[in-house]
Amino acid sequence: MAENSHKAGFVSIIGKPNVGKSTLMNQMVGERLSIITSKAQTTRHRIMGIISGENFQIVYSDTPGIIRPEYELHNSMMKFVHSSLEDADVVLFVTDIYEKFDEHIKEQLERIKKPILFILNKVDQAKGTQVEDKLTYWKELVKADAYLAVSALEGLNIDGIFNTIIDLMPEHPAYFPKDELTDKPEKFFVEEIVREKIFLNYKKEVPYSTEVVVTEFKEDEDIIRIRAEIYVERKSQKGIIIGKGGEALKKVGIAARGELEKFFAKQIHLETFVKVAENWRKQERSLKRFGYRS
Repeated sequence: MAENSHKAGFVSIIGKPNVGKSTLMNQMVGERLSIITSKAQTTRHRIMGIISGENFQIVYSDTPGIIRPEYELHNSMMKFVHSSLEDADVVLFVTDIYEKFDEHIKEQLERIKKPILFILNKVDQAKGTQVEDKLTYWKELVKADAYLAVSALEGLNIDGIFNTIIDLMPEHPAYFPKDELTDKPEKFFVEEIVREKIFLNYKKEVPYSTEVVVTEFKEDEDIIRIRAEIYVERKSQKGIIIGKGGEALKKVGIAARGELEKFFAKQIHLETFVKVAENWRKQERSLKRFGYRS
């Protein structure tokens, strides 16, 4: 980079569900901004993570996994993916050593006119020549400007991605103040952390039918008081979330509080309430209320 020049731009992280996009963004930014579970479709929003240096600023976008929509919610999730691609200066297409070629994904990639970095993730789980074989397999199917094998979980070859992005970034002043880490407010991360604990503690359809809304966030010098409402689609799901004698909801609250205290480095008082918003994933009004539509 020329002396006194400054590079800045947007990097969109895309791929199918559960390939490690959120883990990768958290590694690239050095902060836990995106929630991570082993269940697909955990990420529902576009979440920006900003990393700045003296002569660069990279604005990463973690996006929902690319799927064929079944609900109005899914359509909104795919709009977040498309909007991130419209802004992007560089696109990271993330796959893993287990994933096979998908014509739908190829169609999406062929529409992208910006530089694409192909990221083969989870190489820490590979055996024998699996990494080399997979890279050869994908190079024949997908055109990219660079192909990189990484482990987002182990932090392997993260520097390789960073250096390649910097090489491809345009010269531009910073888009955000240099001390900003994300475009999202604090309440958003509370909602995401509570939702993550629901994904980790319940099975089948229940986590996918759940949305979390923070209705109160009061920060004092040594404590943050939070009220969060958990919405489900059916009355029967409300009973499952609460559990016998309130035990299931209490477990979620304890886990979320612990995570929030690490995130905010403060004592947390968290109250949770469960409500029903029937079929909210299909309702335009509910999707607007929960921030999926403008």
